[in-house]
Parts: sequence; structure tokens; C-alpha cells
Amino acid sequence: MFWKIVGALIVAWLAFMVIGSVIGFLLKAVIWIAIIGGAVFLGTAAYGAIKGRNEPKRLR
Repeated sequence: MFWKIVGALIVAWLAFMVIGSVIGFLLKAVIWIAIIGGAVFLGTAAYGAIKGRNEPKRLR
């Protein structure tokens, strides 16, 4: 009975380790994608602000 409990604890510990590593990897990937997307957005906004200064804006 003791070894069944120890085995179950080891299996549960391994499951938590695998799930934790997968979730940690996904969170890091999402954070890096958000950083890269923000940088691209800011670069595009800066380019549009610099490029579009000479053209007057008209409301139609």
C-alpha cells in the first residue's frame, strides 16, 4: 500500500512538472509575440506619422 501511494505521488509530480513546463513555454511565447507585435505596431505608426506629414488631411 505504501508503494502505491509513493507511485501515485511520483506520477502526480511528473504530471505537474510536464503541465507546468508546457504552460510556462506557452506564456513565454505569448509574451514574446506581444512584444514583437507591439514593436511592429509602433514602427508602423511612426513610419505613417513621418511619411504622411506633407499630405493635408481632408474630411469628405
